[in-house]
Amino acid sequence: MKFTDGFWMRRPGVTAHYGQEAYDVWADGPTLTAYAPTKRIAGRGDTLNLPMLTVTLSSPLEGVVRVRIDHHQGAVPATGFALPGAVEGSGTADADEAGGTLTSGPLTARVTKGGPWRLDFEVDGVRVTGSGHKSIGYIELGKESTVTAEPAGLVGYSPDGMAPARTYVHEQLDLDVAETIYGLGERFGAFVKNGQSVDMWNADGGTSSEQAYKNIPFYLSSKGYGVFVNHPQHVSFEVGTETVERVQFSTAGESLEYFVIAGPTPADVVRRYTELTGRPPRVPAWSFGLWLTTSFTTEYDEATVTSFVDGMAERDIPLSVFHYDCFWMREFNWTDGVWDERVFPDPDLMLKRMHEDKGLHVSAWINPYIAQRGRMFREGVEGGYLVKRPDGSVWQWDQWQAGMGLVDFTNPQAKAWFQGFVRTLVRQGVDAIKTDFGERIPTDVVWHDGTDPMTMHNLYTQLYNEAVHEVLVQEKGAGEAVLFARSATAGGQTMPVHWGGDNSSSFVSMAESLRGGLSLLSSGFGYWSHDIGGFEGTPDAAVFKRWLAFGLMSSHSRLHGSSSYRVPWAFDDEAVDVTRIFTKLKLSLMPYLYRTSAQTAQTGLPMMRPMFMAFPGDPATQHLDRQYMLGDDLLVAPVFTENGDVTLYLPEGTWTSLLTGAKVEGGRWLKENHGFESLPLYVREGAVIPRGTRTDRPDYDFLSDVELHVYPGGAAERTVLLESTTGETDTVRVTVGDGVATAVSTSGRAYTAKLV
Repeated sequence: MKFTDGFWMRRPGVTAHYGQEAYDVWADGPTLTAYAPTKRIAGRGDTLNLPMLTVTLSSPLEGVVRVRIDHHQGAVPATGFALPGAVEGSGTADADEAGGTLTSGPLTARVTKGGPWRLDFEVDGVRVTGSGHKSIGYIELGKESTVTAEPAGLVGYSPDGMAPARTYVHEQLDLDVAETIYGLGERFGAFVKNGQSVDMWNADGGTSSEQAYKNIPFYLSSKGYGVFVNHPQHVSFEVGTETVERVQFSTAGESLEYFVIAGPTPADVVRRYTELTGRPPRVPAWSFGLWLTTSFTTEYDEATVTSFVDGMAERDIPLSVFHYDCFWMREFNWTDGVWDERVFPDPDLMLKRMHEDKGLHVSAWINPYIAQRGRMFREGVEGGYLVKRPDGSVWQWDQWQAGMGLVDFTNPQAKAWFQGFVRTLVRQGVDAIKTDFGERIPTDVVWHDGTDPMTMHNLYTQLYNEAVHEVLVQEKGAGEAVLFARSATAGGQTMPVHWGGDNSSSFVSMAESLRGGLSLLSSGFGYWSHDIGGFEGTPDAAVFKRWLAFGLMSSHSRLHGSSSYRVPWAFDDEAVDVTRIFTKLKLSLMPYLYRTSAQTAQTGLPMMRPMFMAFPGDPATQHLDRQYMLGDDLLVAPVFTENGDVTLYLPEGTWTSLLTGAKVEGGRWLKENHGFESLPLYVREGAVIPRGTRTDRPDYDFLSDVELHVYPGGAAERTVLLESTTGETDTVRVTVGDGVATAVSTSGRAYTAKLV
């Protein structure tokens, strides 16, 4: 949100109080405190009748500095995000006549005493950003204010569009020449956020709008630092738009808390951020296979489902998961947890057949909105489990489901009640849960635990997904729990997998889906999926086939649509071939992908990595949003054209096409043309890619059914770590010499190593 009118003026009705100087700086153990009056103090009289901002610095983790800006500290404290990795007192504070420093690992925050206000952040002694004159501000809005803080998709704000609060706190951090900003959640517009105004407000807006299902108040800089704003409520970011030389972030109230996170590389920042807010856990190998769904509003019953599953088998397309979307329940009843007996007369037997006869895992759709006609609504009202209005009535509306209410997950009894429904579903034979929605959360309500409704709007999805994920972990075990979630906030990466939401069936939407995924994966999330072929409408055969290659070279791969089926034979015979080719290709890469997922769980690095994150020293990668690295060694460039033309950039080194074996020198742009059965898929110089010898399923023995493909370049000796689905590992040393590759493992197993 913007408070100024150009560089010199403020908008009507805006009174701004900026911290003008560090008048006093105090070190107290691991804490540094600076007092910033909102005018320069020349004499004792200047200390009267003015606001002062208290800036407190501490460190919750090595390499991370917390900055808290307070106006009135007696205000009701704002709710922050859970920080499971916090180790308070990780920094060392010092103060002298010149000012003060707080040092934590490679990161130093330096406050200069006197004016103008100056707070610098240095990584390994090099300044990466800072807060300067008119950066920290306390803003008051009068009745005549023209400032609006109404994010798109907001429910419960005043109808006149006025800002709902009268006071705000903001910070501005410097942007350097050629510095680019990424992240802030899954956003489908321009990948680089410079020049954008971004509101943290979860909304159900589809992929072709500025709204986002997953708003994460964390951004990542190409200079190798990150910033995390610790407020679940609405936070507004102005990335070079309020002041073009700075990133501004603001929130309503009397305080603002943010963290600066050190690199020195973007990958290092992600490691620290996910250590603080939670790492993505392991997910089972079967989840990486191909998922097929009923689609949304299509007609289907058990016979339809069986025909889809059998049709895939008949066409030699390995299927791993079948998903039942909304209409497994009766219309007007979502969510009530009751299978529609008209189309699924014996769900227990059907699920047993899917597991035992078809060899599949099963996913089912749910949401936290409880339709008035369903049995769970009556239970929810009687138990007091649904969100209420201030007058004590149940909050209801008719959008989505007639008379629907909303589960109040701040009520422990309501959470247990909802979990009971999920537990029944899992014990019935459902392996994964699609937790849809969670964005349309009203603010004109009262929550059981008294949480501020503005805070709960974004935070709701965390409580919703936690409730379901807990059941899956309890019933399936750690490493076996799989959500398929649409909405998220900071910390949501601890409950994978997330998918991109409602896209359209076009090349343009395919590209915007990838931008959204790369943006989310720059925000601490480790896994990501999207609806292959697009959700809205029906793709033509070319879009579907190009999207298949992209989708099956993503961490998770799902065929899903709205009003039309996504079985490949509904398009053309070639679509069947393309589905088979890329499904089997992905399954052959499972030893590599499974080990990459272990790296994601250990470090927080995403499986699909934006190019700027993988190659931080190469300025040509800063704006790339149509290609990515899949793990350390595979470069994927989806084709977004029907005729197969594609432009991509290869960083320095010798790259080898995984599909053809062709060698290409990098450090340059390439223009290629690919048929539907191909795409640019390059292996990095010196890589050893473990390839499976099986292509029928994703969860085979990665220590036995494997051979090592050794690519040119790199050291004569290389090491690769293999891991089985049982957790057993094996370290293999690969030696290359005289045109031969040999492999020796610590376990004594014999492995075939092939030079490519």
